[in-house]
Amino acid sequence: MMRTSVSILALLVLAGCNYSFRAGSFPPPEVKTIAIEPFDNQTDQFEIGGALYDQMLKELPKALGLRTAGSDIANAVVKGTITGYDVGAPNYQSAAGGQSASVIQRQVTITVNVEIIDQVKNVILWQGNGVMAQGQFLEAGGTEQEGRTQAIDLLVKKIVDGAQSNW
Repeated sequence: MMRTSVSILALLVLAGCNYSFRAGSFPPPEVKTIAIEPFDNQTDQFEIGGALYDQMLKELPKALGLRTAGSDIANAVVKGTITGYDVGAPNYQSAAGGQSASVIQRQVTITVNVEIIDQVKNVILWQGNGVMAQGQFLEAGGTEQEGRTQAIDLLVKKIVDGAQSNW
C-alpha cells in the first residue's frame, strides 16, 4: 500500500513538471514577430502619426512578447488610421459678472481604427474601431504636447489590452 502511494505521488510530481500554463493562445503559436506600420493620418496634426508610431514601436512588441521585424517577413502586422484629434475644454469656470468664462483644464482626444493581422494564416487577430484615448493638461501651466503624450500612451495601452483580451 505504501509503495503504491509513493508511486502515485511520484507520477503526480513528474506530471506537474511538464505542466505549463497558457491562457487561451497568447500569442497564436505561429506569431513570433510583429511589424508596426505607420498609421494613415486623417487629421491636420501631422506630427501625431510619428509620435504614435514611435510609442507603439517602443511598447507594443515587448508588451505582447514578440520581436519586431519588417512587414514583409513578420508573422503579424499592425495597421491603422488616425481618424480623430480634438482639443476640448472639459473643465472651465463659468462667466460671472460680465466676465468671460475661463478654461481651467484642456483635454486632447485621439481616435484610431487599428487591426493586427496574422500574416501566416491571413486572418485578423484583433480589430478596434473608434479606439479613443484622452490626455489632460492644465491651461495655466500645461501644454497640448503633454496632453497628446498622455493620450498616445493610453492609446497604446488600450491596443495592447484589446489584443491580449482577444488572444
